Amino acid sequence: MSHLDSFLDFLNTLPDYLIYLILGISAFVENVFPPIPGDTIIAFGAFLVGTQRLHFPGVYFSTTLGSLAGFMFLFWVGGYLGRRFFIERDFRFFKAQDIIRAQDWFRKYGYLLILLNRFLPGVRSVISIAGGISRLSALRVTFFALLSCAVWNLIWISFGFMLGSNWDTVRGRMDYLMARYNLGIFIFFGLLILLFLLRRFVKRFHQRTTDN
Repeated sequence: MSHLDSFLDFLNTLPDYLIYLILGISAFVENVFPPIPGDTIIAFGAFLVGTQRLHFPGVYFSTTLGSLAGFMFLFWVGGYLGRRFFIERDFRFFKAQDIIRAQDWFRKYGYLLILLNRFLPGVRSVISIAGGISRLSALRVTFFALLSCAVWNLIWISFGFMLGSNWDTVRGRMDYLMARYNLGIFIFFGLLILLFLLRRFVKRFHQRTTDN
């Protein structure tokens, strides 16, 4: 049995209010420390709803508030520490090139990137830090981040609830779904990057032809 499975078994023995609290904290930590499998723990909360161990509103609101708090925490950290701090240190999970890339995205897409952050695997935390570095409006960021968290968690928890009361089935299918989803997102962004590079190549080729 993995450490995560042992933790989930332990979680199921706790009083309801403590489980809600831990679900919220796990959603917070998943933003601040990306390796934490926050979505898996949220899925477990949905499974407990399916077994009538917990109530849907409690799981939904605790995880949504936790996700929002985690996103805004890194947003404020980014604004406080500034761009130079992250670029010079080039942290493992907050790479300098990812910060720079996210800032470029903000210049192109603005607050739309905040709205879509929960649906972009692997870069949620980077987006929140880059948003703070870019000095975006905290009020607008809070609003769009809340919408993003609310929609993502509603889909995630509803799906886990509908899968039934067998945790192995819930986890297996949701892992499969997330793997397919992540692959689709990476392919999509890969095609966008390829299109961008192709346009630059065609533009330079056309410019050289014109100059000659």
